[in-house]
Amino acid sequence: MIRSNFSEHTMAVDRVERLLRRTAEALDRASIPYAVIGGNAVAIWVGSVDPEAVRTTKDVDLLVDRADIDRITLVLESIGLTRVDLRRMTLFLDPERPDKKSGVHLFWSDMKVWPSNLTPAPSLDRTVRSSDGLSVLDLAALIQMKLVADRYHDRAHLIDLSSVGLITQTVRNALPEPLQQRLTQIESESPPDLLEE
Repeated sequence: MIRSNFSEHTMAVDRVERLLRRTAEALDRASIPYAVIGGNAVAIWVGSVDPEAVRTTKDVDLLVDRADIDRITLVLESIGLTRVDLRRMTLFLDPERPDKKSGVHLFWSDMKVWPSNLTPAPSLDRTVRSSDGLSVLDLAALIQMKLVADRYHDRAHLIDLSSVGLITQTVRNALPEPLQQRLTQIESESPPDLLEE
């Protein structure tokens, strides 16, 4: 017999959404610029076309200005989160779930996440507001970030975006040539039914 964890899965999804909204609302109140990136940004964009195609994620990734880190720390600690500094990342953990994979992960705008990355992370002027008020990285910049990172789940996110028709020719043409080639390769290696609308 398989033990069903569906209710726990649902609660985990809700917990991530609450953490995202609590964090975003606190930063907005303090007028600190940010952009939702990563799996939540992909979910917001995919959900704008097909809510049933949305993939869940277990953390909150935000793009921020490194110069704002002291202000961000004050704001996020004021809502009960705890700062943890790692070698290449600053994150904030919820004491109720102090798992480094489930916290708020900060990435610096205009800086490379890894020295080997082809391009730096986007600027914070590349944001749009979602219909429910979140500041989200614009689609072209998000796609470029995913292509630069090029991990397994980044490729899955790109397939999700492509499958609902969000990766248009205009978006492709705006990418640097090496990233256009990488995107073509990712799509060519994916089963055709994953790319059907």
